[in-house]
Order: sequence, then structure tokens, then C-alpha cells
Amino acid sequence: MANITDDVRADLERQISSLKREVGRLSKSLASQASDTMEDAEFTYDEMRKRAGDVARHVRHQAHEVTEAAREHPGTAATVSASIGLLAFAAGVVVGSMLSTNARSRHR
Repeated sequence: MANITDDVRADLERQISSLKREVGRLSKSLASQASDTMEDAEFTYDEMRKRAGDVARHVRHQAHEVTEAAREHPGTAATVSASIGLLAFAAGVVVGSMLSTNARSRHR
């Protein structure tokens, strides 16, 4: 009986040792994948930060150009601004009318 118990104990110890090695391999694999993912995230963040800086510089440059053009041609700037305002107002009236018509047709 002691022989069978010793065999079972030895078999369980081998299985536990094997499971410990497998858990160790899985831990290393997960750590490697986490490291790779972190490196990818850092690279992506750096690239997006650079691109955002480029876009911000471009927008500032364009805003400066528009401001200069408005200073040099105030009449044209006023006409363009008024035209944009009128177009926005007209678009608002059209959209409001469409929404009002849709709301009335749903309540019938």
C-alpha cells in the first residue's frame, strides 16, 4: 500500500512540477506580449503627437494668412463673412423646416 501511495505522490509531484514550468513559460510569454504592446502604444502616441503638432502649426499658419487677407481687404472680408452668415441662416431655416415637417407627420 505504501508503494502505491509513493507512486501516486511521485506522479502528482511530477505533474505539479510540469504545471509550474508551464505557468512560468506562459508568464514570460505574457510579459513579452505586454512589453511589445507597450512599445507599440508609445510609438503610436509619439507619431500622433508629432502629427498633431504639424496640424496645429498648419492651422496657425492658415489662420494668420486669413487674418492678413482680411486686414488687406476689409470690404471683401466683410462680404464673405456676411455671405457665410446668410448661407448658415438659410441652411438653419431649411433644416428647421424639414424637422418641423417630419415632427408633424409623425404625430398624425
